[in-house]
Amino acid sequence: MVLETDPRGQRRDRSNGELVRSRRAGRRLALAAVFEAEFGQRTAEAVLERHLALEQDPEAAVTARALVAAVTEHRDTIDARIAEVAPQYPVVSLARMDRALLRCGICEVLHSPATPARVAIAEWVELARTYSGDPMRRLVNGVLGRVARDLNASRR
Repeated sequence: MVLETDPRGQRRDRSNGELVRSRRAGRRLALAAVFEAEFGQRTAEAVLERHLALEQDPEAAVTARALVAAVTEHRDTIDARIAEVAPQYPVVSLARMDRALLRCGICEVLHSPATPARVAIAEWVELARTYSGDPMRRLVNGVLGRVARDLNASRR
C-alpha cells in the first residue's frame, strides 16, 4: 500500500497495482497527445488537456502532463539522440506513431529519474507492440536500451 494525497487534500491508500495502472494510463495519454500534435493542428499540451477532460485518475493526469511537458521542452535533443542511436532511422522519415513512441520513451528514460530505466523501457516496448507492431517493438527496445546504457555510463 502507498499512502498518497488526492486532489482534495484527503489522504488515502493506493495499492502498487493501482499506481502502475495509473502511470500506464498516463503514458498512453501522453503518447496520444504527442502523436496527435504531429498533425500540426494543436499543440501536444492542448490535445492532452482535451483528453484529460475525460480522465478521472489524477495520477494518470500528473504522469501525462509531466511526459508531454518534457517531450515538448526537450524535443530537439531527443530527436538528436534518435539520430545518434539509430542513424538508419531518420526522425523525419519515421511514421508519426513511431516518432511519438521514441520521443516519449527516450524522454521518460532521460528526464524521469523517479522511474527506473528498465521499467520505462518495458512500458514503452509494450506500447510500441500495441500501437505499432513487432518491428517497432524491437527498435524501441534497442534504442531505449542504448540510451539507458549511455546515461548510466555518463553518470559514472
